[in-house]
Amino acid sequence: MKFAYRFSNLLGTVYCRGNLNFTPDGNSIISPIGNRISVFDLKNNKSETLPLATRHNIVCVGLSPDGNLAVLVDEEGAALLVSLLSKSILHQFHFHKPVHSVSFSPDGRKFVITKDNVALMYHAPGKRREFNTFVLDKSYYGPYDETTCIDWTDDSKCFAIGSKDMSTWVFGAQRWANLVYYSLGGHKNCIVACFFEANSLDLYTLSCDGVLCVWECDTDLAGLKSQLPREEIAVQKLASGEQDEEEELNVDEIHGKIMPNQQKHRGKVKYSRKEKYFFNKEGDFNNLTAAAYHKKIHLLVAGFASGIFHLYELPDFNLIHSLSISDQCIASIAINSTGDWIAFGCSGLGLLLVWEWQSESYVLKQQGHFNNMMSLAYSPDGQHLVTGGDDGKVKVWNASSGFCFVTFTEHTSSITAVTFTSSGFVVVSASLDGTVRAFDLHRYRNFRTFTAPHLVQFSCLAVDFSGEIVCAGSQDAFDVYVWSMQTGRLLDVLAGHEGPISSISFSPSKAILATASWDKKVKLWNMSDSWKTRETLHLTSDVLAVTFRPDGRELAVSTLDGQMTFWDPETASQTGCIEGRHDMQMGRRNLDKITAKQAAKGRSFTSLCYSADGQSILAGGLSKYVCIYCVQEQILMKKFEISCNLSLDAMEEYLDRKKMTEFGSLALVDEGVEDGNTINLALPGVKRGDMSSRHFKPEIRVTCLHFSPTGRSWAATTTEGLLIYSLDSGVTFDPFELDVDITPSSVHKVLWQKEFTAAIIMACRLNEKNLIKEVLEHVSCNDIDVVCSSLPELYVEKVLNFLASALETSQHLEFYLSWAHRLLLLHGQKLKTRSETLLPMIHSIQKSIQSRFEDVSKLCDWNCYNLKYALAISQQRGLKRSVEFSLSDKNDTLEPCKKQSMEDCTMQI
Repeated sequence: MKFAYRFSNLLGTVYCRGNLNFTPDGNSIISPIGNRISVFDLKNNKSETLPLATRHNIVCVGLSPDGNLAVLVDEEGAALLVSLLSKSILHQFHFHKPVHSVSFSPDGRKFVITKDNVALMYHAPGKRREFNTFVLDKSYYGPYDETTCIDWTDDSKCFAIGSKDMSTWVFGAQRWANLVYYSLGGHKNCIVACFFEANSLDLYTLSCDGVLCVWECDTDLAGLKSQLPREEIAVQKLASGEQDEEEELNVDEIHGKIMPNQQKHRGKVKYSRKEKYFFNKEGDFNNLTAAAYHKKIHLLVAGFASGIFHLYELPDFNLIHSLSISDQCIASIAINSTGDWIAFGCSGLGLLLVWEWQSESYVLKQQGHFNNMMSLAYSPDGQHLVTGGDDGKVKVWNASSGFCFVTFTEHTSSITAVTFTSSGFVVVSASLDGTVRAFDLHRYRNFRTFTAPHLVQFSCLAVDFSGEIVCAGSQDAFDVYVWSMQTGRLLDVLAGHEGPISSISFSPSKAILATASWDKKVKLWNMSDSWKTRETLHLTSDVLAVTFRPDGRELAVSTLDGQMTFWDPETASQTGCIEGRHDMQMGRRNLDKITAKQAAKGRSFTSLCYSADGQSILAGGLSKYVCIYCVQEQILMKKFEISCNLSLDAMEEYLDRKKMTEFGSLALVDEGVEDGNTINLALPGVKRGDMSSRHFKPEIRVTCLHFSPTGRSWAATTTEGLLIYSLDSGVTFDPFELDVDITPSSVHKVLWQKEFTAAIIMACRLNEKNLIKEVLEHVSCNDIDVVCSSLPELYVEKVLNFLASALETSQHLEFYLSWAHRLLLLHGQKLKTRSETLLPMIHSIQKSIQSRFEDVSKLCDWNCYNLKYALAISQQRGLKRSVEFSLSDKNDTLEPCKKQSMEDCTMQI
């Protein structure tokens, strides 16, 4: 069993906070998710979370014009320079204060960050290897309050920043004689966004109260004059007899003044307000929260606190259309390079939406669970995952694309358990609302609802292997209810426990149901013998989780005292025990009055899951760690840290001394926190925000774990979302029975002699994927039968493992399908004797074939539609359209064409 699992993807969370960015080609969008960033490929319908993270939640992202570099800044001011090509961290920097916005210049040579009331311009990292990547060029001072937004001119000569002091400042990125700085007013609230017009110094400013000001400049970009060097200026002043006044311009710092000397600023750039527009109608007050502007098509998008966005054409301020996308405020807006797609992010709901405004249709609409995820399950083929959350929603995710394709909202309370049936087309969920519901993934509907005779809250769920029996345990009636999937009737009520039912599990091989309860007992029920109690296992503490090994020959139990015990269900004897309390390493919460070491004594594992081969077991609970144990040796094999985000609670073992006072921790002080989403208080001198609100940090925890049936990945529902860890075998050299004579050159030599079986064996012993691929593709289709029959049984499994991964990406679909078909046909009987260990590999092949079948079938259907259309057009050419059209001739003509099209498409893929 390999344990080289690495972070692969993050599902269930699509947007948290920060600004959205489109890639330069306009086909992908970059969204900050907690302390990570995800890239959503809208063209190929895939999402990917980069395997890097900051120490706190990301608040702003700056993307370079070429799309290769990105600057990520978290809420504490720590910045990461990230390469989007290699998906790695290039440099780390700390600005020591919270940063409000980051923006690269259009030419990619500079970038500006704003913190407090200062704008700092840095030299952008180049292609050369530099010791210090962040080199400060200039500092710009002017606003009296915090800055909010940045925008550049198209030629990178000037940039504008907006501030909360209701002013907008225009600064020169270079030393211009007629433009050093310029201050613009005209607003009565903080500036939300400012935008330059294309190839011009004309400016648009938008404030929070829904006011748009249009500023016209008397100078164009070509009229900016370069300033003379400081030595020449001093010589000219000395020759003219002028005295040096207080310098406002420095090489490294530029200090702006709101009321400059009029005589000194003669002949310089001047702005005048041309128009002033209002977004809100009379009597309607709606805060403007986000805006974006496309300079080429003059499209302005404004988002409001009520979840409504407006599209305007500038400079005439013509309303194109408006739409409400949610009841929460719109936090970020972005427009792609072509101006066709508009992205919206709502931090309150975790909603990410991409809207095509011309056709008025959704390109992407994804939303995670509003509250914590509580449960998850893999489908039998490993292609889909289902999750249930505290928001009462059941979501089904595509494991390869990372998108949610269906959401069921029939439950009215928290989801406690979800599972798939053995067919993979039915999802069953249990909830605290007293119902167990079954959903059909073909028609996307709730076709069965199971209820108890009395109102109870269901805490756990299990479905037998046949999919005919559904069982759910209650946490208030202490009973287990059994229903029939076919009829929906209640078959039996299993009583006997004296505490809430915490977990139930069906045996995969026999008709045995295991139920665990807080009464320190695990009962084994015989399904074939009228649900009689077969055995009762007595534990030392309350039982939290129970699960069967995939072969059904072992039972794992987790208890409240932090122990995991293993039992033989046939003899009801204990076979092993693992003390896992010391492996959790629980952090100290802000409100805890005891140390983390003392708090860890009361921690335990709340979720258990066997690996696909049954040799190891995953365990997780109220901790940031997920532990994987070897069952046979009963030792800890590896510990995974699921998060390094210090914005979550219980992440650090010791409290920060800066936050400790003589009265205790500052987290215990109930103070009002400024909330930008609330309305302004009318009292003079009172800051904006609801004084009754309280800031809190969500606690890091693992609520559910599940191994993929293929054995190559596992998933965990955590506070941050649905984390997926998969095996990364591309960077490791893992040979099998390696010998001195087995080298790539010797494999090529044997392959040149057309000894294909020997070449395959040698390539498998080297275990290099590219080499195995080269050897297999050198075998002709006519020789596949002979090579498969002469291949030893030991290497059949190796070749099948390679085929499972090659079928997902290779273009030679029919060729690799022939290999898999002949190997399974010739060696199927021998492989069947080891079906328990080979089951993950078979599931992996099934998953690959199913995903390629779906892709090819869509292509074939599209080709058939095109052929029908072409035949219909050819038959009507030169003829008038008749009222009656014979379909029989058309179908007879299409049948051979359809068959040939399917064959051609298969060969093409």
